[in-house]
Amino acid sequence: MIAVLAEGETIIRNAAMEPEIEDLAKFLNSMGAKIEGAGNNVIKITGVKKLKQTNYRVMPDRIEAGTLLCAIATTGGKAKIKKVIPEHISTAIKKLEEAGCKIEIKNDEINIDAPKRLRAIDIKTMPYPGFPTDLQSVFGAIVVTAKGTSVIVENIFENRYKYISELKKMGAKVKIEGKMAVISGVKKLSGATVSATDLRGGASLIIAGLTAKGTTKLENIEYVLRGYENIDNKLRSLGAKIYLIKDE
Repeated sequence: MIAVLAEGETIIRNAAMEPEIEDLAKFLNSMGAKIEGAGNNVIKITGVKKLKQTNYRVMPDRIEAGTLLCAIATTGGKAKIKKVIPEHISTAIKKLEEAGCKIEIKNDEINIDAPKRLRAIDIKTMPYPGFPTDLQSVFGAIVVTAKGTSVIVENIFENRYKYISELKKMGAKVKIEGKMAVISGVKKLSGATVSATDLRGGASLIIAGLTAKGTTKLENIEYVLRGYENIDNKLRSLGAKIYLIKDE
């Protein structure tokens, strides 16, 4: 973004290749920027003197789509998600299929039909187009009740297992060994008062609460609301009993 208005040519090497990077470049180019190579690991930006106004539709949120798919999967549901770009979450879709879900893709729609209980799966987070680190905790929440033992390896960020201690309050059986989490599936979680420590971790606790016996209360919900617009309404439309309690 700085290079767009800088004088001369800027080269960014070892650039992230996530779809959001490419989408940002398309947006800036629609304003008159000169960006080449976004979506690859080398990006070239030729500076311009000024940008112009534009109208632009931001790409669908792939992490929200993956989160909703996991919510449906772990509750044994059947649903359709519209306005999504399936190739952006292809690795997540493959893992859901490994877990026993039947998934049908049609243009910008994903149909998912989940079994009563998921099968254990192994996950290793990697830079795009590998499995996204932002879905690690969400998938962690669905395998705690899956049949068998799952192994998750977090290769991108440190301290991304903070949510695990909260899942344990609900009855999850998880062992953390460095960047690896070994999860032994239990048949049922129990409702508890838990706290979101970050955005994706908070989303994982919501998903866990959907399948837990009894009532789950999630505190520090502002983390989740920062990244998921109207998440309570969307989950209620799928049949969830979830309510946002606003401060007085």
